[in-house]
Amino acid sequence: FAGLSLYFEDSHDDLDDFGFDDYGSECDGIRITAFLDAGQDNLTPLGRLEKYAFSENVFNRQIVARGLLDVLREFSENENDFISVMETVARMSEDGEPTVRAELMEQVPNIAMFLHESQPNFPAAFSRYLVPIVVRYLTDPNNQVRKTSQAALLVLLEQGLICKGDMETKVCPVLLDLTEPSSDDDYKIEAVAIMCKLVTMLSKDTVEHLLLLRFCELCSDARLFQVRKVNTHTLLCIQLEPMSKFFDLCSDSLWGIRKACAECFMIVSNSTSPGVRRTKLSPLFISLISDQSRWVRQAAFQSLGRFISTFANPSSTGLYFKEDGTLLEVPRCPFDRLGLGFDSGGRKQYSKWTILVKCNKTCRHETEQTDENFNSFHYWRPPLPDISEELEMLKDQVPLQNQTAGIKEGEKEEMVVLEDGEMASLKPNVIPQQLLDQYLSMTDPARAQTVDTEIAKHCAFSLPGVALTLGQQNWHCLKDTYETLATDVQWKVRRTLAFSIHELAVILGDQLTAADLVPIFNGFLKDLDEVRIGVLKHLYDFLKLLHAEKRREYLYQLQEFMVTDNSRNWRFRYELAEQLILIIELYSHYDVYDYLRQIALTLCSDKVSEVRWISYKLVVEILQKMYACGAHDLGLNFINELIVRFCHCPKWVGRQAFAFICQAIVEEDCMPMDQFAQHLLPSLLSLSSDPVANVRVLVAKALRQSVMEKAYFKEPGSAYSDELEETVMALQADKDRDVRFFASQDPNMALMDTAALI
Repeated sequence: FAGLSLYFEDSHDDLDDFGFDDYGSECDGIRITAFLDAGQDNLTPLGRLEKYAFSENVFNRQIVARGLLDVLREFSENENDFISVMETVARMSEDGEPTVRAELMEQVPNIAMFLHESQPNFPAAFSRYLVPIVVRYLTDPNNQVRKTSQAALLVLLEQGLICKGDMETKVCPVLLDLTEPSSDDDYKIEAVAIMCKLVTMLSKDTVEHLLLLRFCELCSDARLFQVRKVNTHTLLCIQLEPMSKFFDLCSDSLWGIRKACAECFMIVSNSTSPGVRRTKLSPLFISLISDQSRWVRQAAFQSLGRFISTFANPSSTGLYFKEDGTLLEVPRCPFDRLGLGFDSGGRKQYSKWTILVKCNKTCRHETEQTDENFNSFHYWRPPLPDISEELEMLKDQVPLQNQTAGIKEGEKEEMVVLEDGEMASLKPNVIPQQLLDQYLSMTDPARAQTVDTEIAKHCAFSLPGVALTLGQQNWHCLKDTYETLATDVQWKVRRTLAFSIHELAVILGDQLTAADLVPIFNGFLKDLDEVRIGVLKHLYDFLKLLHAEKRREYLYQLQEFMVTDNSRNWRFRYELAEQLILIIELYSHYDVYDYLRQIALTLCSDKVSEVRWISYKLVVEILQKMYACGAHDLGLNFINELIVRFCHCPKWVGRQAFAFICQAIVEEDCMPMDQFAQHLLPSLLSLSSDPVANVRVLVAKALRQSVMEKAYFKEPGSAYSDELEETVMALQADKDRDVRFFASQDPNMALMDTAALI
């Protein structure tokens, strides 16, 4: 009902009662605020509003409630009239008919948005008139009214229209009353559902101050398991103490509660310290994995990989988790010469068990500052703690001069010095062994029978996160599992791995990727299209991680992507063209010319226009590669091939493509303009008299918007300026309207997309 006018259709008897007798019987729809128009009763618009808002006819009152937004628009310019309407709304909210109250509440979010945008005193008016209605309807005896008010409350919160004061003094107290032990069960369940949604919209201080204690109490509700279940998710999302409540919920008598705990385990783990995570949460999670309920075990195994990922050490992985579970990259600073740990929030702290001694002479010079009162390192981040005493102690325990023998000053090498004095092949116990064993067991066929038929897919989905946590030094623990998943009979499992293999390559590094991932990658290239699309979408991301020699081997296999199981799968070819545009930078101009050129030309002749248009951009990128590398002879050969294939094409779509390619070449500065003028411009000008209007349109667009805007063609005495002017003038007199438009329009205007012309 946010439009400028609202319409309804009903019987003519109702219309007569409502004051619409001045409309003929042939009228199919009418304004909902027509009752405000002058009639035979000689009442003012406000008087007519009052009359129908409190009419004995329920239908009249419903229509007024439904049209309140338009009513407010009518009276918004006059402050006194506006206040009168708001007071009428407040009185209408006490209507004894539930349908009227429900209609009114449905309009509250729209009214609030309108007031917010148009009324300078919105906060006061909204708080005085509308918030009390929303709060009161939360306890309405009618179920429809309560549901409507709950939905309206959430919308108002999402839009940020309810101030913190109203939430703390008006909304939250009502919700707390409704969740009292003595409250009606239906009211309590509804209020709990609202509270659970509110925690994501309120500040952490408000939740902790007003709602946390009640959430903890509700988690112990012995009568209503629905209340305990819904509160389990919410309490865990708050990420506040007491953790003991979570431990109790994990052993709740109802499997639904324990299942909810398993689903939220990652969120809880992110908010705890590494010690609690290892000593308290890990055994707790193992108990959920071995739960007697299959549904609990299923949820636990689905969360296992994500839980393991919370053990990742940001100082080694370069990543950390925010409070909301988002994984972010730790900012790297060239001044970091010491091994620093990170707390659960990703903030740096000194690690007493490891010191990275960097023998980089340049790094030492970069930390020197001429002004002792200002340091860019201190300016952007809190200063590091003083660890000079710890350094001296470690130097006494492990004579560094003995450990660093053979390392030359200035070389970029690192070594790890432990407290016990051991030294470069450390394989730390990153996660508890039981967790790793359970994760590795997810490929056991017996698990699919006793836990989840798609358990292998969940294992494949979380494998990059587990690999990141374990690190390269522990890849041998996952290698067999990865190979098992890569040959799984379910194509969905292989597809999941195919979509993430490039991420795993980043984690493992070039050596392990070449040894262990490349063979699997090659297998995916020959798999079903559903699997191949995974590697194709990230083909550039994977190839750029390989050494040049290994990367070049794939030049021979790129042609295989042109063949699909279903020839109608044009998006597969479209994705190939997009990836080839990126891949060009990975190969020499000779390889691009010998291998990618032919694929690009084939794609330019595709039956699907979307594939052709993206392929034209690929052609332009190839030509730019030729000239950027100084291979003008190869570039000229390619140009001649484009002229033969497109400019002289018997089909008009090919000739149209040539005009588009020429425009893109000019706009991207793919080649010197003198070379363009010599080798491409004559062919482009020849198409200005093409018998097909769509071809002439693109010629006019290319000449007017791109070619003639180049300084080379604007210079006095240019050999081509006269010919260009004559051609454009001829196009301006063309019989086709679109041709005339593009030939004469302002080149800075882009009123029509090229693709729309086909």
